[in-house]
Amino acid sequence: MSLVFVTCGSVIKLLNIKHNVRLHSHDVRYGSGSGQQSVTGVTAVEDSNSYWSIRGTRDTWCHRGTPIQCGQEIRLTHVNTGRNLHSHFFASPLSSNQEVSAFGDEGEGDHLDEWTVQCGGSVWKREEAVRFRHKATDALLSVTGEQYGRPIHGQREVHAMASPSQHSLWKAMEGIFMKPSESPAGSRDYTHLHTEF
Repeated sequence: MSLVFVTCGSVIKLLNIKHNVRLHSHDVRYGSGSGQQSVTGVTAVEDSNSYWSIRGTRDTWCHRGTPIQCGQEIRLTHVNTGRNLHSHFFASPLSSNQEVSAFGDEGEGDHLDEWTVQCGGSVWKREEAVRFRHKATDALLSVTGEQYGRPIHGQREVHAMASPSQHSLWKAMEGIFMKPSESPAGSRDYTHLHTEF
């Protein structure tokens, strides 16, 4: 059976629906602003640098396999570099919106790594378009289509913007979706994997 919702501990790719690019990071730093690791949007489907792990915040534990609630605060950790999706009051390099970077070490950064999932019902459904609101600055994770040149030619700028629009809608795509499974004793066992690549 296919899991219909997005769960804690899942490792997924996130698609910006309007621009058809997946949220991406890599060990390339911004040449301006914070100088932190850059976050971009890529058209490639297969790139392993587009996997993000869904985790709880430092204050709210996220039990593996439990559905993410609409309004829940999460961290998105870039799998290959261990840095968290992050934003702050630096200007993004191309559009001068709010910079979005990847920050931290082995999944631990600071309170600027926390995002609120905005969705329609009670839980984040996989087929649903959702928004990610940066908790500290209230800005929404967005793409408006600006393209980088070298060394990341053709990748799109990812930034944060104050007002919601078509540019800030994202959907869960490929990934490994953790699901809770009942063990015979009735205690919950969160080790079952549901993989869809």
